[in-house]
Amino acid sequence: MSEEQGVTNPEELQRTSAEIAAGYSRSTIQVGDIVISIGPSFGKVMLVPTWLDGANLTQGTARVSTRRNVDVRYVFWVLRSIRSFAQWESSVGGATFRALNLGPLSETVIPIPPVHEQQRISRFLDRETAKIDALVAEQQRLMELLKEKRQAVISHAVTKGLNPDAPMKASGVEWLGEVPAHWEVRPLKWSSRCASGKALSNEHLESLPDQVSAVPVIGGNGLMGYSAESNIEQPVLAIGRVGALCGNVHVVNPPAWITDNALVLTLNSVKHRIEYLAESLLTRRLNDIASKTAQPLITGSQLSDQRVPTPPLNEQEDISAFIRQQGEKIDQLSNAAYHAVELLEERRTALISAAVTGQIDVRGVVDAEAA
Repeated sequence: MSEEQGVTNPEELQRTSAEIAAGYSRSTIQVGDIVISIGPSFGKVMLVPTWLDGANLTQGTARVSTRRNVDVRYVFWVLRSIRSFAQWESSVGGATFRALNLGPLSETVIPIPPVHEQQRISRFLDRETAKIDALVAEQQRLMELLKEKRQAVISHAVTKGLNPDAPMKASGVEWLGEVPAHWEVRPLKWSSRCASGKALSNEHLESLPDQVSAVPVIGGNGLMGYSAESNIEQPVLAIGRVGALCGNVHVVNPPAWITDNALVLTLNSVKHRIEYLAESLLTRRLNDIASKTAQPLITGSQLSDQRVPTPPLNEQEDISAFIRQQGEKIDQLSNAAYHAVELLEERRTALISAAVTGQIDVRGVVDAEAA
């Protein structure tokens, strides 16, 4: 279940036979019921849609059926308010297994205005939250577009350079296409050496309370914890080599410990600046070269054989500086969009609570809309 949309994908539901379901009639839900999650992620609320009529609940959920003189959509909004959630929180506070029991759920105190006012409130919240949701969706889409723009800026800069008038040549590499004519395209093994990181036990990771003086431990997905030792002596690239982490690229400065979830790429010539090389490999999408077995894997030889663009060093520095500058601008826009989403969600939460507790009078607003 999501917070309010509930179950949205029928394909993800488990199925059973009609005979087995008949033995669990008490857990059968009907259109117009409210379902609430009561497991560790308690507090999610949904109205049962037509296509879920007759479904059965698991023990991690509870069914709420309203009486005839109560508007079910109003109750839905009341249960979505922070006041209801606060009551549930108080009943599970301090518990090792945080779950909402049926007793505290049934004792949830909710305001019950006359039914015609309940209907006005639910119509008001349906309309106003839909407006807020649309604004949130716009900001989230903007963040996705900015993420795509960041990748496009990096990709163009590391493969085409910063001079739009530079003569071009075929690189002979499919993912690169044409590159500036004065650039080289070189296999990584000509300018670097590749090795696996080294395993480190979880016990060692957990035995260091003083993280300030400890050495960061880097895996295929970045920071994992801290160690007492370092296994690198110069800046290197840590590249995720297995599973979902394949192709992640991190610039790692000493002291640090890089685990065997990552390949360690160490530069042994002056042909590359490490920041530019990291950006090039991110553009290469190294997960595309991983073996497509049950557990995707990138080997050191696969990585070393990759051919990458090699501009003059001063251009590499200029390109990295340009990417940092553009990245900061994009980050500012993304942070503004993220902040806008936070404010809209706060506004939504406050609006629900104010409406269902009578702190705002929605009668005139709804009546004017209906007229």
